[in-house]
Amino acid sequence: MISIVRIASIAILASPIAFGFPLAMLHGKRSSVRTMASGDPAGNDRRSLLTESVLVATVLGIGNPERASAQPKDFANIDTQAPPPDGAAPFVTLSSGVRVKDFKVGSGETAKAGSTVSVQCNGRLLNLNGVAFYNTKNNKVEGTDFAEPLVFKIGSGAALPGFEEGVVGMAKGGIRRIIVPAELGYSKYPGLEPIPKTPLDQKALDSVIKNPRRDATLLFDVKLERLK
Repeated sequence: MISIVRIASIAILASPIAFGFPLAMLHGKRSSVRTMASGDPAGNDRRSLLTESVLVATVLGIGNPERASAQPKDFANIDTQAPPPDGAAPFVTLSSGVRVKDFKVGSGETAKAGSTVSVQCNGRLLNLNGVAFYNTKNNKVEGTDFAEPLVFKIGSGAALPGFEEGVVGMAKGGIRRIIVPAELGYSKYPGLEPIPKTPLDQKALDSVIKNPRRDATLLFDVKLERLK
C-alpha cells in the first residue's frame, strides 16, 4: 500500500508527468535520469516513486481527459450550451441571457406576466461547484413535515428578474432548469426571492455575491405546482 505521505509526494510529481513534461526537465538535468537508471539506491528510490506517481495519476484521471470529465454532465460547463445527453432537451438561451432547459413539460395554461405561481425549487451556486443555497424543502410548515412552496406573482418585483423570466412559459407539473446570469440575479437585485432560509445558506450565497471577483451565475431547478 502507498502511504499518505508518499501519495502527497506523488501528487507533486504526477502533474508534470501527466501533462507530458520530459523526465530530464522534471529533474533539471539529463544526468538525473541516468542516475535513476543506474544502481544508485537514491536513483532507484526516485524511479520507484515516479512509477507509483504514474499509477496514481492514472487512477485519479490526471492527464486523462476521459476520466477527468467523468462528472455529472449538468455541472460540466453548465453555463455553456454543451451538447445535451441523449434524448434530453438542449438549453434555450433567451434574449436576456437566461437559459432554460425542460426536463418535463407540464400541461394546461402556461405562466405569464401577471400569473401567480406556486413552485418547489432549489438554487445552486455554479461558482462554488453547485453548492446549494436555497431549497423549498427547508420551508417547513411549523409543527409539520410539509414544505411550503415559493409563491410569487410574475412581474410584481418580488422575485429575481432572471428567475421570473425562467418560469414564464411553464405549465402545471413542468420541471425546468434555469440558469440566471449575475446581472439578473442577487448581485444587482439583493433581497428578492428565492431568499435563503438558513444562516448557513445565506453565508454561502454572500460568499459569492459579495466577492466581485467571483461569477455569481445561479442555477435553479423548478417544479411548477400551481398557477392562477
